[in-house]
Amino acid sequence: MRKSIIAALAATMLIPSIAGAQSHGEVRRDSRELRQDRRDLRDAQRYGNRGDVRDAQQELREDRRERREDWRDYRRTHGDVYRRGGYNAPRGYRYRPVTPGYRFAPQYYSQRYWINDPYTYRLSRPGFGYQRWVRYGNDVVLVDTRNGRVIQVYNRFFY
Repeated sequence: MRKSIIAALAATMLIPSIAGAQSHGEVRRDSRELRQDRRDLRDAQRYGNRGDVRDAQQELREDRRERREDWRDYRRTHGDVYRRGGYNAPRGYRYRPVTPGYRFAPQYYSQRYWINDPYTYRLSRPGFGYQRWVRYGNDVVLVDTRNGRVIQVYNRFFY
């Protein structure tokens, strides 16, 4: 009797955290839905009236909001993934916030700072060729490794 009560309590504690985590298939389905909403918006802008455009924009906004909430839930339930060790910066390092278009010196995006498995962090797949996700302080930056140009930035990604 006692064991069954303990097992039931343990199951009730685990169910919310399991339900909050999104599977890889659900993430792919959400991405597909966003792409379809973008196509619908583009078609409404080309061929539809103002009401169609407004509806398509609203639907796209709602899907983006839902995806952000799902990502936040994933991050909250998998917090240990986002807690990495200290950042060992190149010599003479001084952190400054960066924006897309900023150009890094080569030592900032060397192989030592690459994020080898972006899917663990639910980052999008880098473009084919010379793009890499790089850790810069507690930020994550998508860099074109041919010229050091920043393409995308997620500030305060790690904690």
